[in-house]
Amino acid sequence: MKEKINEVEEITKILKQYKVVGIASLQKVRASQLQEFKKKLAADVYIRVVKNTLMKRALENCKEKQGLEKLEKYLTGPNVFLFKNLNPFKLALLLEKGKVRLTAKAGDIASFDVIVPAGNTGQSPGPIISQLNAVGLPTRIEAGSVWITKDTLVARKGEVISDRLASVLSKLGIKPVEAGLIMKVAYDEGLIIEGEQLKIDLEETKKQFEAAHTEAFKLSIGVAYPTKENIQALIQISHKEAYALSLGAAIPTKETIKDIIRKAHAEMLSLSMRIPNLEGEVRQS
Repeated sequence: MKEKINEVEEITKILKQYKVVGIASLQKVRASQLQEFKKKLAADVYIRVVKNTLMKRALENCKEKQGLEKLEKYLTGPNVFLFKNLNPFKLALLLEKGKVRLTAKAGDIASFDVIVPAGNTGQSPGPIISQLNAVGLPTRIEAGSVWITKDTLVARKGEVISDRLASVLSKLGIKPVEAGLIMKVAYDEGLIIEGEQLKIDLEETKKQFEAAHTEAFKLSIGVAYPTKENIQALIQISHKEAYALSLGAAIPTKETIKDIIRKAHAEMLSLSMRIPNLEGEVRQS
């Protein structure tokens, strides 16, 4: 009983220490996977497994943190708790980047298209040949080793991995299963953000920002609204338009005088070539 009281007190201190509290499900997460996650994220996130009953008591001890009690509804099933003093969306991205690849077991789902590359398997000839052939891998024997003769797709993303294929991939050192912690909810200084709301497609978001920037740049140029980003382009456009105007109106400046003289010379030559024709027309009339 004393140990539980001490743990609740310790968790309460942790809850008060961090601005962001995340809850991730441990459903279908192996102990070995959790250890990998902890190692990978140790520098960025404090991760701790706490019994839901103890976490509930700790939440009740933090009444001064507005809205923290709302996390109680998410204390179902096995959970791991994450603590961090940064944007919860960054925390969700850290979890996404913190995914680990694992050796497959029978019944696991391929996390991506699994392609076995051509090359030396490092295996000696024997039963391994029939095992490789059974999952569709073409082989040859060279220099006392079994070689796979070409890159071969053995499972598509989302397909169930059979016992036979799992055994072969394990022997080849290929890990086709990607596992990670998935956020159920995050608390951020009074704000509750559920898991689906935390998912961000970085590439798509980047494209949207780039498109918005392009459109904003075009608009600012169109209405001649000066900013740090467009001032050079605006000056270039203004100079070009002013130059064309002064040239059209034959207003001599240091920049336009040469082109005005060239234009006048060209017009003079054009006129001089038309004079004989004009004189002929006058005589005929």
